[in-house]
Amino acid sequence: MREDILINKGAAALSDQLVATLESIYDPELELDIYNLGLVYEINLDEKGLCTVVMTFTDVGCGCAETLPIDLVAALKKIDGIEDAKVEVVWSPVWKMTRISRVGRITLGISPKR
Repeated sequence: MREDILINKGAAALSDQLVATLESIYDPELELDIYNLGLVYEINLDEKGLCTVVMTFTDVGCGCAETLPIDLVAALKKIDGIEDAKVEVVWSPVWKMTRISRVGRITLGISPKR
């Protein structure tokens, strides 16, 4: 799991599945997954199986802001141990290109961070 994503103990126990799920959800405009884009800020899983993901988008006018959270909720519910899921979209802190992972930078043709 990325160091810049806050994650509680419940979610940490499912971190491999969560990463795989986040990597399967793509921003259609940039053609890169939300994990490597750095759009996810926080993941919490409570004792009742509710997974809450706090995320943002690259721009307030992002065309996928309506559909992407729905797709993410559906994908999260497929993970054993997650009974329900919700996505909270936030605009603060503002997303910055520095959140893109090394893999994401290579994929997008941006110079990797040193």
